[in-house]
Amino acid sequence: MTAAIAKAELHCHIEGAIVPSLARAQADKYGVDISPFIRDDRYVWDDFTSFLAAYDAAAGLFRCEEDYALLAETYLRELAEAGAIYSEIFVSPDHARSAGLAPEAYLDGLGAGMERARAAYGIESRMIVVGVRHFGANAVAGAARFAATRPHRLVTGFGMAGDERSGRVADFADAFDIARDGGLAITIHAGELCGADSVRDALNHIRPARIGHGVRAIEDRALVDRLAKAGTVLEVCPGSNIALKVFPDFESHPFTALAQAGVRLTLNSDDPPFFHTSLAREYETASRHFGLNDDALRAVTRTAIEAAFVDEETRRTLVTRI
Repeated sequence: MTAAIAKAELHCHIEGAIVPSLARAQADKYGVDISPFIRDDRYVWDDFTSFLAAYDAAAGLFRCEEDYALLAETYLRELAEAGAIYSEIFVSPDHARSAGLAPEAYLDGLGAGMERARAAYGIESRMIVVGVRHFGANAVAGAARFAATRPHRLVTGFGMAGDERSGRVADFADAFDIARDGGLAITIHAGELCGADSVRDALNHIRPARIGHGVRAIEDRALVDRLAKAGTVLEVCPGSNIALKVFPDFESHPFTALAQAGVRLTLNSDDPPFFHTSLAREYETASRHFGLNDDALRAVTRTAIEAAFVDEETRRTLVTRI
């Protein structure tokens, strides 16, 4: 059991952390029929496209600052109760606008929930603004410009999420330059639905400190060696990978092979209720299927803290809590 292990998470989409019970409460609040995407307290989807549709539908149930404060506090409380000391959440101004909320109000709401969770449960957290890849290069650049204004003190990074099959990585390079020039740390989703070329393109065109997923790099040994040599951290989400059929089972997952090759890895839940997982379950998976003992799991947490988008004083404080 890993309950006593200090945990940290770098890769979770906050709208993807909406548990069905909370979605149902929000649906009752706004009079929305959720039967098309939630049945028997489970999200209904069967491929990546329908997953995105269910995700967007759930996100649409959050429409004001207090809704988002409740979402952030609820998720961070769950993490803290599982032993997490740190969390980074992906936040999407495009989803805020879709819900009719100004991005600044969206961040203020999330930030309020994060502050409440820190005060009540001792969990530190930060926000990473993401552009949505399948919305196009202009939309991602717009998200980067917004992020670069540093609209909330808890915004410390910029990334890109969405459908990896949409567009070329090079199409989005300007957006990442805007964010980097704004002093934000950089991550990008790559090597999940698409193969090793996706990871290579991210390294070549974006130069990220971290890569979300990145597991398809295993298809190219030279690329794996490059990741190890550069010290690029992968935000690995095993439960998500299995749910989306990136790999057929945990025995086929490359976590162990990547670790043995010297790649720096972290454990993350991605969109936990959609994939029937949690950060606690990801640590259990690493113990049961990847053979990580308690010391190895703590080393994973240390890697996450070392790669976290925080100031050095916060990092040092977090390291003492592992």
